[in-house]
Amino acid sequence: MSKRATATFEVASWDEQPFSEVDGGPRLTRATVTKSFHGDIEGEGTLEYLMVHRDDGSANFVGLERVIGRLGDRSGSFVLQHTGTFEGGTAKATCVVVPGSGTGDLDGLRGEASFAAQGRQAPITLDYDLE
Repeated sequence: MSKRATATFEVASWDEQPFSEVDGGPRLTRATVTKSFHGDIEGEGTLEYLMVHRDDGSANFVGLERVIGRLGDRSGSFVLQHTGTFEGGTAKATCVVVPGSGTGDLDGLRGEASFAAQGRQAPITLDYDLE
């Protein structure tokens, strides 16, 4: 039976650096991000984003995030694979729990998450199963 976890995350740090720029083309950047989670997910996230920024201010991004802490009443860690867009001041992403990434009481975790962030804090939902 699937469960739903709801939480809020807060970005604690964001360090973004360009790694490829060409005249007339989109800028590629890498961002190292740390986050804290509160709610059904409690813990810390460490995230690496790769981003494509266009001249109109929009962007696409992919990332990998390791979350260490608690999901419900279980402790351990897991990895989320992010895919998303940034448009009109809102970052929207869908995330998949990377198969085989769960540790501790979260071994066997599967699931999908989503969020829409307009600042350093945002709600996130995770629909998940534990094998």
